[in-house]
Amino acid sequence: MQILTDRQIRQKIRRIAIEILERNYGEPEIILAGLNNNGLGFAQLLMAELEAVATKSTKLSLTRIRLNPANPVEYEPVVEMSAAELRDKAIVIVDDVANTGRTIFYAVQPLLKVVPKKVEVAVLVDRQHKSFPVKADYVGLSLATTLREHIDVRIRDVDEMSVYLR
Repeated sequence: MQILTDRQIRQKIRRIAIEILERNYGEPEIILAGLNNNGLGFAQLLMAELEAVATKSTKLSLTRIRLNPANPVEYEPVVEMSAAELRDKAIVIVDDVANTGRTIFYAVQPLLKVVPKKVEVAVLVDRQHKSFPVKADYVGLSLATTLREHIDVRIRDVDEMSVYLR
């Protein structure tokens, strides 16, 4: 069952981008850190919208956090930006879906070593199955699902973006 259409996803991206700018007003730089592939794809969409609505005084940067969601302790999560570039900055961790919160919980780990100014979380879909102390600050759609249901986000390499509940 389709739960978000292309038009709805674009509206949510615009709203989240505006919220990020409002909550980070006066920040000289905002860094979007996309998790793996779909998180990075969502971060790129957010970045394009931020660039369209932000003032020139706010620097916007994009990076990726790589980790294995199935086994986050197999190898350490890696941020593709240097510690010096992250230090004392406003960082928004971006993912397509927040389920138990485990992936985001482990994604914060490398950021703790660099002392950012603040860390926030943006997700397109937030499911209500948290097992870890993670709260999304920016949410496109909050959804109560069963544990057996799956959220399928199609935002990369498609003509029309969509989100399905399976």
